[in-house]
Amino acid sequence: MKKILLASFICFATVAVSAQTSTNIVSPSGTAPATPEGLAVNEMVYDFGKIPQGKPVTHQFIVTNTSTAAYKLDNVQASCGCTTPQWDKEKVIAPGETAIITVGYNAASEGPFTKPVTITYNGTHTKVLNIKGEVWKTPATPAPASEGVSDLKN
Repeated sequence: MKKILLASFICFATVAVSAQTSTNIVSPSGTAPATPEGLAVNEMVYDFGKIPQGKPVTHQFIVTNTSTAAYKLDNVQASCGCTTPQWDKEKVIAPGETAIITVGYNAASEGPFTKPVTITYNGTHTKVLNIKGEVWKTPATPAPASEGVSDLKN
């Protein structure tokens, strides 16, 4: 019985692993190559680096239609409310044209973050971008006044 269960598990695991494919291939230069679907993105991951708490930041991703058919960005959705994507919802991207997706991040919580942003285009195609960085806590009070400043004014 144990051998049958083990063999079943191995078969299931093999099928599950072989069924996994990735649509987000990134070249060594950090840019996404043209995909069979024909939508290329200038970068799949953007790192904001260290940003101060309470200061929202934005970044623009550039998508290019590398196919011979026109594409429309149906939806651009973030994983949480702290990340806000904006794009021209009416624009049809002709072959060779580009569109801009602006992704904002509200740096309210201290610590490192990685947030996925999913692009859905032409109904069923998807591509996942990521933003990441680290939010550092800003001081609760301003810096103390320097008593030596009055000496400099003379």
